[in-house]
Amino acid sequence: MEIKRAKISAVGHYLPEDRMTNFDLEKLVETNDEWIRTRTGIVERRILKDPEKATSYMAVEASKEALETAGVSPKEIDFIIVATVTPDYMFPATACLVQEKLGAKNAFAYDISAACSGFIYALTTGATMVESGRAKKVLVIGGDKMSSILDYSDRTTCIIFGDGCGAVLLEESEDGEGIIDSIHYTEGDVNNSLYQPAGGSIRPASQETVDMRMHSIRQDGRAVFKKATTAMADVSAEMMEKHNLTADDVSWLVPHQANLRIIDATANRMGLDPEKVMVNIDRYGNTTAGTIPLCLYDWKDQLKKGDKLILTAFGGGFTWGAIYLTWGI
Repeated sequence: MEIKRAKISAVGHYLPEDRMTNFDLEKLVETNDEWIRTRTGIVERRILKDPEKATSYMAVEASKEALETAGVSPKEIDFIIVATVTPDYMFPATACLVQEKLGAKNAFAYDISAACSGFIYALTTGATMVESGRAKKVLVIGGDKMSSILDYSDRTTCIIFGDGCGAVLLEESEDGEGIIDSIHYTEGDVNNSLYQPAGGSIRPASQETVDMRMHSIRQDGRAVFKKATTAMADVSAEMMEKHNLTADDVSWLVPHQANLRIIDATANRMGLDPEKVMVNIDRYGNTTAGTIPLCLYDWKDQLKKGDKLILTAFGGGFTWGAIYLTWGI
């Protein structure tokens, strides 16, 4: 029986022009450049300062680039899925706004919320639609305007995150290249180690929640670091074992850009040379659902058809997973 596969046929990106360096953050909170660099690997991050622009704006710009690269009209898109935890509104879904702004009138659209794991969850969902024959062309978008939910007086979180977005076009593969397998896990974060306390139905917005800055992200850094380090390394090694892959077989590791130490631990567990690991956290920080597609964009000119990639991420929830694919462009 012939196996139908979805492949990434184009990538696009959007990064705001404004940069916030570690030295800029020194003026806002008690921190310094050396402390941030040695513990996270981050030097600067991008910030979308225009108050009239939100996640949908970045998603549209990234999608336009992907579609133009592929020579595909927005009207040819069947399905749009946006992974984000910073939607323009609680509803409608940001994907619906993207659909309208792109003019993708034949596509159905919705959002997925899995924090930093959002893009790989969305990529699996989009690939399944192509594999099943229910969609021929799918836009998978990962992006976040994290500056919109940061408390810039909280040095444990504001130094980590930035704004940015990436998009990929999925189409049916004609030569067997594409998304081969995915492994995903969830372990409910009952301790709320990484969450936004207010704004949902359990604690709707009120004067109290605003005054207490409860609409900003909160994180237990130690708990998240410990779990993320183990989870990303374990699931990546599991994927290699499942498909009998050695370190020599893997062309690239595409890890979520949360922390350089987590990335290094994952690569070490896989036995990979650092030169095979995509790292841009120094330039963009953690863009949550945007990190993996932004890596794919930055390395697109180095990727060769048939290259074996493992994508892996860990996010709030706790959610994590890995995708094994061969590059099809």
